[in-house]
Amino acid sequence: MTKSLQKQDPLSLRTAEISGFEYDWWAGNVRLTDLSGKLLGAHLCHAALMSFVPGALVIQEAAYFQSGVPVSEQSLAFIPHLATLGIGVGAGGAVLDTSPFVLVGVFHFFIAVICLAGGLFHTYSGEADLGEAPEGSVASRVNYDWEDFESTSYIMGFHILCLSIACFLFAGNAAFGNGLYDPLVGEVRQISPNLNPITLVGYIFGFANGGWTPIGMAAVNNMEDLVGGHFLVATLTAIGGVFHILYRKPTPFFLRRPVFSVVNGGWVRQGFCNSEAILSFSVAGVGFIAVSSSIFVRYCDLAFPAEFYALDRSGSAAIQLALGLIWMLGGGLWHNVRGEKLYALRGK
Repeated sequence: MTKSLQKQDPLSLRTAEISGFEYDWWAGNVRLTDLSGKLLGAHLCHAALMSFVPGALVIQEAAYFQSGVPVSEQSLAFIPHLATLGIGVGAGGAVLDTSPFVLVGVFHFFIAVICLAGGLFHTYSGEADLGEAPEGSVASRVNYDWEDFESTSYIMGFHILCLSIACFLFAGNAAFGNGLYDPLVGEVRQISPNLNPITLVGYIFGFANGGWTPIGMAAVNNMEDLVGGHFLVATLTAIGGVFHILYRKPTPFFLRRPVFSVVNGGWVRQGFCNSEAILSFSVAGVGFIAVSSSIFVRYCDLAFPAEFYALDRSGSAAIQLALGLIWMLGGGLWHNVRGEKLYALRGK
């Protein structure tokens, strides 16, 4: 749908027919649905908060760390994860120095400041709608129109590519950099990844260690497969990200099905308000990852070594599973149904 049509028939006015909170102060980012610049500012401010809080808590944990007391007995939330990455620990998982933890926390502060600066700029000084930015500028290239498949695909491609880069950094550091803490040998070492795709894909379907298991990927029992799996995921997400950046159209497979319709020369997702549909899929994705990782928390001693985490992690896994199910069945389903209602109102 073109910008001119959007202005003649703004979707934000239609939403008031099914829900009356869109214009209240506590409605949150839903008020910014049609303001791409301000929504970007809100996201950057949120990213700043997500970086600042862990950084502060890591420094706090380092300040109160008790030397000589096992990490698993100190009710820590962040240091165990850093120790698993091989930061600040030696043989047997003993913490040798807490200064690396402080450095990690400070680094999070720098990231938070950068994100906050960008968020405040887009909130108060930048264009409220990135479509109003100078033609050819970076801002104009990442402007989105919820009804334009090409713009949302382009932006999604960069999001996926960022996930790939993060995954490559983790796996690359494990294989060629500092390494990871291997609980099987009780020390930090570089990992030579297993890159056999048959073995790695088999974990997804529960085939691991010569048999089948219902816990799937959480059954991994060696660091070589764990790091190799990250290399595989990084490669696949890189391919997906580049695909969405370069080929910004629904593939023939989807066009042959009643999924997209053509409106004013563009593709529109049938049956949904696209902003609600994308949010629905995103929330459901977060929920799926929470459920999946809760299985790792409960059963995978390789990813959660006993030296750093409690032996019985069932309570933590249950909380994460419950939150994941709420995200999936609650938030995802709610936005899915709301999107359908908004789509139905278009015909009025």
